[in-house]
Amino acid sequence: MTTILLTGFEPFADDPRNPSGEAVREVAARWGGPATLVTDILPVAFDAAGERIRTLIAGCEPDVVIATGLAGRRTQVAPERVAINLRDAGIPDNDRDQPVDLPSIEGGPAAHFSTLPVKAIAERIRDEGIPSAVSHSAGTFVCNHVMYVALHEAARAPGMRAGFVHVPWSHETAPEGSPSLPSAAIVRALELAIRTALEQDGDIAGSAGALH
Repeated sequence: MTTILLTGFEPFADDPRNPSGEAVREVAARWGGPATLVTDILPVAFDAAGERIRTLIAGCEPDVVIATGLAGRRTQVAPERVAINLRDAGIPDNDRDQPVDLPSIEGGPAAHFSTLPVKAIAERIRDEGIPSAVSHSAGTFVCNHVMYVALHEAARAPGMRAGFVHVPWSHETAPEGSPSLPSAAIVRALELAIRTALEQDGDIAGSAGALH
């Protein structure tokens, strides 16, 4: 039986809600298989989130790992292409930790590329009328750290694939003036990401490059 691990995040700082965690819970409630879906909500804290994703991967030995998180300034659902080995926090995490110029994993490679079909995922989401584009930077905060750790673990497990999807605010959670999508669209986008990852090993041809 194929197993998918899907994670979101808890609310950050003073935010009362996090659309990534809420979408993951809704995907779990709607999931009908046939693959086994394991879900979890991660803390927005470097050390705790890194350890939690490692524990989850070791415990359920997933075939596919899709971590998700909020990118509050974005207008699209964004499958991330690359995670860098860097923790450089402009603000403290929820544990008040603020690492600067530290690696996610000491001695690890400078970067790990997603092993999900990121271009195919973005295209399939767009085909259902939901804005989506491949992103080439997951930042240097907890989302990037979790993506890097997940990919580092997957690289040591033959056949395991992993990646990260950033989502914007939902209409229901967005601060006034922030770009957002309907929560139902975010939930559907994550379902499509899972289905595409299950159905497609390699990515589609064609550029998803950016000029800046």
